[in-house]
Amino acid sequence: MKVTKEQSAANRQALVDAAAKLYRERGIAGVGLSEISREAGFTHGGFYGRFASKEELAAEACDVAFQASMSRLSAQLAKHGGDLGPFLKRYFSAAHRDAPGAGCPMAALGVDAAREGGLLAASMGEGIAAYVRELATHRPDGSVVDDPTPQDEARAIGLLTTMVGGLILARACADEAPALSDRILRTSLASSTGT
Repeated sequence: MKVTKEQSAANRQALVDAAAKLYRERGIAGVGLSEISREAGFTHGGFYGRFASKEELAAEACDVAFQASMSRLSAQLAKHGGDLGPFLKRYFSAAHRDAPGAGCPMAALGVDAAREGGLLAASMGEGIAAYVRELATHRPDGSVVDDPTPQDEARAIGLLTTMVGGLILARACADEAPALSDRILRTSLASSTGT
């Protein structure tokens, strides 16, 4: 039976969504194409003909993860009048730490992008740049600027490195040193919000 263009696009998107979740949970090297196909509800052959390579799939999965993350950030900023505090509370939560498959692509895939290079690194670079821009345009006083200054960008980069680094460290010790993991989350949040 012939698959419609719409169904083919939906099937492809299901594979990308499954890859975005699994790659953030276990890393690029930790997930095979058969697992991604199974998670999306297909056989292993479902991958072939839809993607030129695993690298292409990884880059698209990274793009999807960034789109979801940026949507959450933008929604929180809009809901709270530009106040980043509620977003940061969620970012530095135990729930976010414990669910990498639905969380920050930078914390989950940053090292993979550095190792893999190519399309995945390009996708990561674009996503990081978008995050820096969004954070730079929203100043701590609640004002929003169209043209951020170098100081705005430096502040955004500092905040982003605290966010990603804090989350990575909290995840790294969550099982063996849960109290330390919780302290890292609390300290990173306090550092990010200036409280």
